[in-house]
Amino acid sequence: MTKKIMVTGAAGFIGFHVSARLLKEGYIVIGVDNINDYYDVQLKHKRLALLEHPNFTFYKQDLAHKTAMEGIFQEEKPAIVINLAAQAGVRYSLENPDAYVQSNVVGFMNILENCRHHAVEQLIYASSSSVYGANQAMPFSPHQSTEHPLSLYAATKKANEMMAHAYSHLFGLKTTGLRFFTVYGPWGRPDMALFQFADAILNDKPLRLFNNGDMIRDFTFVDDVVESIYRLTLTEPVPNQEWDAMQPDPATSSAPYQIYNIGNHSPINLMKYVTTLEEKLGKVATKEMLPMQPGDVQKTHADVEDLMKAVDFKPSTTIEQGISAFVEWYVTYQSENKQGEVYK
Repeated sequence: MTKKIMVTGAAGFIGFHVSARLLKEGYIVIGVDNINDYYDVQLKHKRLALLEHPNFTFYKQDLAHKTAMEGIFQEEKPAIVINLAAQAGVRYSLENPDAYVQSNVVGFMNILENCRHHAVEQLIYASSSSVYGANQAMPFSPHQSTEHPLSLYAATKKANEMMAHAYSHLFGLKTTGLRFFTVYGPWGRPDMALFQFADAILNDKPLRLFNNGDMIRDFTFVDDVVESIYRLTLTEPVPNQEWDAMQPDPATSSAPYQIYNIGNHSPINLMKYVTTLEEKLGKVATKEMLPMQPGDVQKTHADVEDLMKAVDFKPSTTIEQGISAFVEWYVTYQSENKQGEVYK
């Protein structure tokens, strides 16, 4: 029997790409997404249209709707759940904190409960590099403490990791948390830097560069993220037999619980990112220098050795390769949507 995998956030950026890969590999995919209007729903519907396949079933549903989610699990009985649905964005969490609690905490609680009660083999879920918060010890390692988040978004992702551990410990649920580092690529989110920068450059609007552009990020191409997730579906977490309660390792446990960084492990200065985009678009940007935004961090850098050891893979797509692929998609997508901007 072909394995059935549920992907929440299937109409989202990473969820769309993961769903497409799983379908290509022959899996039955159950997509769940509430299609909220955090950004243009047209983009989400276009992603979903590309997932049309005999092995793809889609449910428009909010994870926070307890009864509805129970019904989906009861009907579909997925073997694996990949939870990529979340209210994203560090800055937006300052404006609408309730949305983050409902989606990222209440919604995740419903996922955990359903995984527990419906014999799900493994739960893989999105965390974020933002959980490292005030920590400045580079590179960020999943074995480091993450007790000082700097935004509510980061705090909800930290909460997800702790909730997952409780379920791994209490019920033996196999959980794998993924700390994503600034994912970019074709079909990306319009609220993220690359999409906004490309729009600004092509429409003669200034690029808004926070901290006067002095930001360093571990930019990670989406195909590398998908490859990491796919390989992890084939590698279940196991209890760490050497786990020491007197010196607890945050990345592992005596329960079947694991945390991985998913990053390119090659930090790039934001101005290099902008320059590469200008080169690919063939146009120089006007730049507006702004102070650091609350909740932001100046630098991220992923240690991915655990990922490499587990699945014999680590992200390696260069900025030049990744931005080139994004621009090729972006120009085509915009030409097909001449009615105006594709985000709000």
